[in-house]
Amino acid sequence: MKKTLFLLCAVILGASCNSAPATQPLPAQVTISKERLLDKIKGGWAGQTIGCTYGGPTEFKFNGTMNQEYTPIPWPEHYIKWWYENTPGLYDDVYMDLTFVEVFDRLGIDAPVDSLAAAFANAGYVLWHANQAARYNILNGIRPPESGHWLNNPHADDLDFQIEADFAGLMSPGMPNAASEFCDRAGHIMNYGDGWYGGVYVAAMYSLSFVSDDIGFIVEEALKTIPEQSRYHRCMKDVIAWHKQYPGDWKRTWFECEKKWSSDIGCPDGVFVPFNIDAYILIGLLYGEGDFSKTLDIATRCGQDSDCNPASAGGILGAMLGYDNIPEKWMRNLREVEDMDFAYTDISLNRTYEMSFCQALEVIRRNGGSVGETDVTVACQQPVPVRFEQSFEGHYPTERRSIHKSLPEAGGIEFDGIGAVLTGALRCPDESYVAEVTFSIDGQPVERVKLPALYRTRRHELFWRYRLPSGSHRITAEWHNPRKDASLQIRDLLVYGSTPQAAGN
Repeated sequence: MKKTLFLLCAVILGASCNSAPATQPLPAQVTISKERLLDKIKGGWAGQTIGCTYGGPTEFKFNGTMNQEYTPIPWPEHYIKWWYENTPGLYDDVYMDLTFVEVFDRLGIDAPVDSLAAAFANAGYVLWHANQAARYNILNGIRPPESGHWLNNPHADDLDFQIEADFAGLMSPGMPNAASEFCDRAGHIMNYGDGWYGGVYVAAMYSLSFVSDDIGFIVEEALKTIPEQSRYHRCMKDVIAWHKQYPGDWKRTWFECEKKWSSDIGCPDGVFVPFNIDAYILIGLLYGEGDFSKTLDIATRCGQDSDCNPASAGGILGAMLGYDNIPEKWMRNLREVEDMDFAYTDISLNRTYEMSFCQALEVIRRNGGSVGETDVTVACQQPVPVRFEQSFEGHYPTERRSIHKSLPEAGGIEFDGIGAVLTGALRCPDESYVAEVTFSIDGQPVERVKLPALYRTRRHELFWRYRLPSGSHRITAEWHNPRKDASLQIRDLLVYGSTPQAAGN
């Protein structure tokens, strides 16, 4: 996610905030006008919304390859309004954030995890990957942080929280450790380990964008919140190093990242396919060099989840630049929707700006700062690493096998390893129907699961089990309440072994 060098808001006691070169850690405190604080918060939300819109049409159309510059990406007049009115689900990046913002607004910044989780699980929008697995867990009695733990959530390392952690940084200006605390509460609802670290890192970059005008400093300083031994830290550190080595060639850094870091371990949809997303925010920020348009374009052209990445990159840069400094090319379209509510909410951008601003003032007060009539003084925090977590430890994907059979025709499914995941889906025209299936391993029942036909509450994978004794195993399934208009298809078997797959095997 980005490069180095920096301009700090160097401030002592009540002095005003002026950008100045710096080569030392963050100052003890920074004073900023309330007007400028609000401008930066607005810039963060505006940049996120703009970036999401710009990259939306190319989402997952460039997997394992980049979107070359000769491919036009449209930005016509009234574009954001068109998406709001015709495909509002594009903004899942934003309204997921707003779920947490609304809870903090309603219950205060000490809102308990259970309240955050309940709002998330019962919301009307559709979810995928780690978010949907967590929703299912919560609705079926598995509460956070267990709802995001890799033993209960095969998508624990996915980037879900990375794309919905913006709120934590925007409510914690200059206080990355405070942002990490909010991330701990919200992020473990759906993620663990590297999946959680993505959100912690994004939130820290947002937080530091309030007190630094240099992207390089922001991305390196924010990385201090991530444990060095984690895969996530090592990947981001590599991207920063490649940027220094190839400062004028983002495509070379993209290539190096794909070569080294594109092998997924956990996500059942991403193993053995091109599926590397985490680093593209960083590539966009570093090579965008503080230029809003260039940053969005590079983050988008890196491919994969190309609405989420320019959304986060645009949000971080928007918070650094401020709302009033985002180019008019982008703002014309945004202003048309600022009073329109996002889908599944009664919250507009204008209301979001105010809620985030009020929450930021409270976080500043709670963390040793002060709020005056026209200015605020932030007690800056030196970033410290959060605790170390590692998902899928000792588990290595060894096989993906196409099953494509329905129950009960699938019969017993045999594999050799220490873990397995069955993907598939229940289909039934009656969305109130919930299938009940007992899955057994080696003849022993291990889980009786509920499989809702309703897509919003579905179980993302049919079954999984890790940490099995190494050796041969057999999975069987008993469908307790079948009906003629329902089908339950097993799509793929994903197998894990205790050692990495040998080259050429």
